[in-house]
Amino acid sequence: MEFHQGRLIDHVHLRVADLEASKRFYRQVLGAVGRELTLETEHFFAADELFVSTGVAPTAGLHLAFQAPDRETVQRFHEAALAAGGDDNGSPGERDYHPEYYAAYALDPDRNNVEAVFHGPAERSAPSVVVRPATG
Repeated sequence: MEFHQGRLIDHVHLRVADLEASKRFYRQVLGAVGRELTLETEHFFAADELFVSTGVAPTAGLHLAFQAPDRETVQRFHEAALAAGGDDNGSPGERDYHPEYYAAYALDPDRNNVEAVFHGPAERSAPSVVVRPATG
């Protein structure tokens, strides 16, 4: 089986009630999975395809899953999420979605379900897709 990542989603925009609380939460959980905020202003922040800002109505009920390179990262994610004020929504462990699916879940400050998942050993063709503006 082969999966192609990075072709369908350009970005996900979360609207939040409290930007600073969400920034603290996402900075912690992203750090646990080896990522960081890539853009930050007083009105929004971003990390790769994730864009977060305040809005008229906060995003509610979204399920968002971050890729993890191993089980230990899933565990660190869960610990970081709880330490950053998230609520436990599923401790680290195997799930029956497919063999070796190992995940943990936490609710962010706006009650969105945030997951870190390790699908088992896999070989990537590249660590990420790099997009640069065309020249000329």
